[in-house]
This record gives sequence, structure tokens and C-alpha cells, in this order.
Amino acid sequence: MSDNSQPPSKTVQTFVFGGILILLLVMVCRLFAPFFTVLLWSTLLYVLISPIHHRIIRNVDVTKTSGVIIKNILAAVFAVGTAVIILIPLTFVASIFSRQILDLMRFVRDVFNDKPEALQDLFANLSNLIKDISADRIIISGDEIQKRLVDLLNSSLQRMFALSTTVAMNVGSFFFGIILMIFCLFFFYIDGSYLSRLVLHAIPIRKEYITTLTGKFMDITRNLFFGYIMVALIQAAMAYIIFTIFEVKGALVLAMLTFICVFIPMVGGSLVWWPLGLIRLLTGDVVNGVIFLVVSAVFISLLDNVLRPMFLKDRIQLHPLIIFFAIMGGLSAFGFNGLILGPMIVILFLTVLDLFLTEHKIEND
Repeated sequence: MSDNSQPPSKTVQTFVFGGILILLLVMVCRLFAPFFTVLLWSTLLYVLISPIHHRIIRNVDVTKTSGVIIKNILAAVFAVGTAVIILIPLTFVASIFSRQILDLMRFVRDVFNDKPEALQDLFANLSNLIKDISADRIIISGDEIQKRLVDLLNSSLQRMFALSTTVAMNVGSFFFGIILMIFCLFFFYIDGSYLSRLVLHAIPIRKEYITTLTGKFMDITRNLFFGYIMVALIQAAMAYIIFTIFEVKGALVLAMLTFICVFIPMVGGSLVWWPLGLIRLLTGDVVNGVIFLVVSAVFISLLDNVLRPMFLKDRIQLHPLIIFFAIMGGLSAFGFNGLILGPMIVILFLTVLDLFLTEHKIEND
């Protein structure tokens, strides 16, 4: 009867080697931590744009000097082009956003100072409406509604102003990050396949599982972007157009709020446009209020039902409520990076769990 157990010296050596490996991994993570955001978004952008890049360079003969030169030039063009595509809209949005925040703060202050009687009538009507809808179960006075609304607006606008001020103070860091991203993207476009093989080769998992996880990562990245972020951006853009046409104050600020609300199941962007339309109705602008509500419902909220199935086509089979909490949890844990990391972690976890169940032949009916 043979003994297959390892000698004590071999076991100790394995544990020591494993400890050293873990220590070095922690140190490597610590080294790359300051550049995590740049690496994350560079990788995501590369995954999104690389199919176009691959189609263009697939006929380039890299065994020749001219082919290598063409490949490097294309990599530089794609890297810089990607950064430009990001910088132009961000610069435009940031300049308008900061200006509209200040305009909105002045407008709110002037409304509450110059039109107290009109506001009292508005809040009194709103109080009666809440009372009627709730069948006298919710009774709240117009003064209380006004006080709560003022507190909410002040805190929200102060947060937004603080955010825009912080962004303005970190412009230098932002542009430095853009330069690093161009640098990363350039080498991704040149050696993306080699770098991915290098990383995947270091993961001690069976090759077929690595293939599955890699494919899932690529699908998740593209589908999350086009099925959720791109749809939310389109809805926010439509909201900005509609709010501008109807001369809503702070149209861009409210459009960005719409972008956030779109991820909330069931209600979505209606959390923004419905109160705006209701205010118009309560202030006596009935015709424009009705038109505003109808146009917003069709071109903001219903747009979600048209675009999302078209982009996703059931490729992410996950309940919207789970996606919502994954995004909210991701934003809480990782900041803006959590917009992608949250859903990605959840979906990859479910994929690994499925592979584990398959490996151990555990039935899950």
C-alpha cells in the first residue's frame, strides 16, 4: 500500500512558497493601486473598441517593417482618438454643469424670496393633492412641504456645487490620468493579446474555465456599457433636449440626475420629469404641463423599453433589481468605478459559482 502523502519538508516548502507568492501579490496590488482607475477604464475602453481595431489591422503584415510601423501608428491614432472622444463631451458637460449649478441656486433663492404667495398656493394645492390621493391617510401642511423641499434643495445643490468645485480643483490630476490612459491604450492596442495571455497564464485554473471567464468578462463589459450605461446616456441626452425646449432651469443638472435615476427599477427617469410636469400643472400651465409629461414619458422612459432589449438581446440574464443593487453597492464601495465594477463582480461571481457547481457535479434544479 503506497503512501501518496508529501514529505514534511515538501509541505513546508509549499507553504513557504505560497506565503511568499501571496506577499508579493499584495505588494504588486499596492504598487498598482494608485493607477487602478486608469487601468480599469483603459481596459474597459480597449475591450469596447478593440473589435474595430482588430478589423482594421487584420490585413496588416506585421512580419514586415512597414507593417510594424503601420500597426504602431494605428495604435497611437486609436489611443489618442479614444481620449479625444472622452474629453470633448466631458469638457462640454463640465462647463455647462458648473454654470447651471450656480444659475439654479440663484433661481431657487429668487423664487423663494420674490414669489412667496405663489409658492404658498402651490404647496397648499400639493398638500390637498397628497391628502386626496392618500384618502386622508397622509396629512402634511403646505408650510411643512415647503420647509422640507427647501432643505432638500439646499443640501442637494450644495453637494453638487461641492462636487463641481472638487472637479475643477482636480483638473490637473484628470488630465494626467488621461495621458496615462493614452499611454496604456497605446500598448494595449499593440500588445493586448500578449498581455492578456500573460495574465491569464498566471491564473491557476483549468484552461477551459479561463476561456469561459474571459469570454464572460468581454460580454459583460460590452453589454453593460451598451445595455445600461449607453441607454442611460441616451435617455439623459433626450431629457436634456426636452428640458431645454421647455425652458426648465438647470436642464443639464436635471438630465444628469435623470441618468442616475434611470437605473432605479420601475420608476427610472420619471422620478425627475414627473415632478417637473406636476409643478407646471399645479402652477396653472396645464397645456404645456400635459405636453411635457407626454413627451417625457415617450422619449425618456419608454425609450428604455425600446433600446435596452435591442442592445442586450437577453445576453445579461439578470433581474433588473439585482443590477440596480449591484450598481448602487458598487458606487458605494468603489465610487464612480462601481458603475461597472458592481454588476461585473456580481455576474462574474455567478459565473464562477456555476463553474464550481459543474466541477463538483452539484445539481441545482
